[in-house]
Amino acid sequence: MIVVMKIGAKQDDINKVIQMSEDIGFSTHIIEGKERCVIGLVGVDGQRDKMNVIGDMPGVDKIVPISKPYKLSSLEVRPEPSIIDCCGVKFGGENIPVIAGPCSVESEEQIIKTAEFIKAAGAQMLRGGAFKPRTSPYAFQGLQEDGLKLLAKAREVTGLPVVTEVTNPKYVDMVYKYADMFQVGARNIQNFALLTELGKTDKPVLLKRGMSTTIEEYLTACEYILCEGNKNVILCERGLRTFETATRNTLDISAVPVIKSKSHLPIIIDPSHAAGHWQYVGPLSKAAVAIGADGLIIEVHPEPEKAWSDGAQSLTPTQFLELMGSLRSIALAIGRTI
Repeated sequence: MIVVMKIGAKQDDINKVIQMSEDIGFSTHIIEGKERCVIGLVGVDGQRDKMNVIGDMPGVDKIVPISKPYKLSSLEVRPEPSIIDCCGVKFGGENIPVIAGPCSVESEEQIIKTAEFIKAAGAQMLRGGAFKPRTSPYAFQGLQEDGLKLLAKAREVTGLPVVTEVTNPKYVDMVYKYADMFQVGARNIQNFALLTELGKTDKPVLLKRGMSTTIEEYLTACEYILCEGNKNVILCERGLRTFETATRNTLDISAVPVIKSKSHLPIIIDPSHAAGHWQYVGPLSKAAVAIGADGLIIEVHPEPEKAWSDGAQSLTPTQFLELMGSLRSIALAIGRTI
């Protein structure tokens, strides 16, 4: 449930409500709105009979129960969209950031060359996998910490913030040392131990939807991060597993307006993993911008035919440059920028 403070409520009144709520047994989460402060309370049902005490405190306007199983990501808690800032790159506002880079980090030359290309084309963040969760244990698993060091080197050369996947709770501290944003892949959407650890950090988390995860399950998974105190979550739709074999996954483009009707968190699209083939990445990217996505994450490789992983769905630098031009025109038509 949420405690809605009165417009102009004094900070002392807010502090007393927080203290009382925590004394009762709730965990508190402060949401600063445009006009007033809202305090989200998370706890067990047995504590609800004590809410009248809080409702009568100075500065409190009303108490509103939250009906959704996802509490802190709900529009009931924050009716206006959240803007998540990663080193100056903002997701959820007028600008639509594009994250780009190879599926996996392979060498210093490869990652720096790619970073320079995508920056010149207009990308605002660099992606690259140092840890690669693969279906087979015999497949390439990534360069791990050596790959993280190469990503940090590419950031040093280009100034692009870095997002990379973390696959295990024990690697959180290591990835935190090198990356600017954590990525949680589709396979880990319900790795609750990992999500909880990421919730204890202060860096943004790019949370990908699972291949068979409903939107309600997806938003509820976000709560594991949010309830630990990390409010910087960016959602990412990357396609669902269906009966179709022409594409790697089936992009649920409708997830963008649906999630925006339910959550204040920004949502971006991964057309590369949805498509599985580079020919479809462009059309899906254009559709994502047109429907209102708050960003894109696109795989780009200087030589896709030689890529160690996911070469078939990676764009060349030239293809990426051409796509960025088309995306800017679409963004302009809907009153946004890239």
